[in-house]
Amino acid sequence: MAKFKLIAVLASAYLSTLVAAAPTVEKRASVDDAATGYASLNGGTTGGAGGTTTTVSSYPAFTEAVSGDDKKVVFVSGNIKEAADQVKVGSNTSIIGKDANAILEGFGLLVKEKSNVIIRNLGVKKVLADNGDAIGVQYSNNVWIDHCDVSSDRDHDKDYYDGLVDLTHAADYVTVSNTFFHDHWKASLIGHSDNNGDEDKGHLRVTQNNNYWYNINSRAPSFRFGTGHVYNSYFEDVNDGINTRDGAQLLVESNAFVNTKKPLYSTDDGYAVAKDNDFGDAENAAEEGTLTEVPYSYDLLGSGKVKGAVVGTAGQTLKF
Repeated sequence: MAKFKLIAVLASAYLSTLVAAAPTVEKRASVDDAATGYASLNGGTTGGAGGTTTTVSSYPAFTEAVSGDDKKVVFVSGNIKEAADQVKVGSNTSIIGKDANAILEGFGLLVKEKSNVIIRNLGVKKVLADNGDAIGVQYSNNVWIDHCDVSSDRDHDKDYYDGLVDLTHAADYVTVSNTFFHDHWKASLIGHSDNNGDEDKGHLRVTQNNNYWYNINSRAPSFRFGTGHVYNSYFEDVNDGINTRDGAQLLVESNAFVNTKKPLYSTDDGYAVAKDNDFGDAENAAEEGTLTEVPYSYDLLGSGKVKGAVVGTAGQTLKF
């Protein structure tokens, strides 16, 4: 009997070793994934889930595929390069990069007067200022931008390119998550003008989480009038970080800043509540706000764990 018990113990130990040694299978993303943060409210954001599915690899095919408001999932395969204005995206649309090679170069996306849009696992780069932002959202609600890679370069002057992700003209219920912002002058503008309060007040509810900001000069992000939640993000070599202004109320928590001159600061009566942030060698220069909680559930990493969780994970790292 003792012999059989020994064999059983050895067999169990061997099986445990095999399980421990087995490669981890990466969880594949799904077109049915639903948005988090503010984009999960107001009825939620599901994009084109349940609609038609198309894969495109050329500029004409892409522009046609993303137009119209019928439910649709548009997969982008490979690099699509075109010097052109922003492509207008219809409602009830999911635009998804097949892998890290799915890049729009020279033109961006515009979600204007639309709703229920998802943009995931997509690269957008080097969109000239005359052609608009890399990703712009205007007069629209329920937009989820996730696992994207947005960039240009800093070899030109600050106005050679426009914004990377700009949310303006009363955009609302927007989440930008797991995205890599890098190599850019003016990265993310939320609320485009000090003079647009009549339109923007009561809107611009935005979540930015688990993002990696690298080699950015300013607007990381710059936030006017609205309500913002910035958490679990890593800022490296950023000059001007989170700027709260014109009455904006922000909740800023579980972020880490490295070599950032102004990680969090106020101008023109902007406010923020800061919790568990590592500001590096700088200080919090924001006026104390009143936004202490948000109306959705979320998990905090803790500022000491942000780098390990975000760097290498933010950007085009999904598999479909």
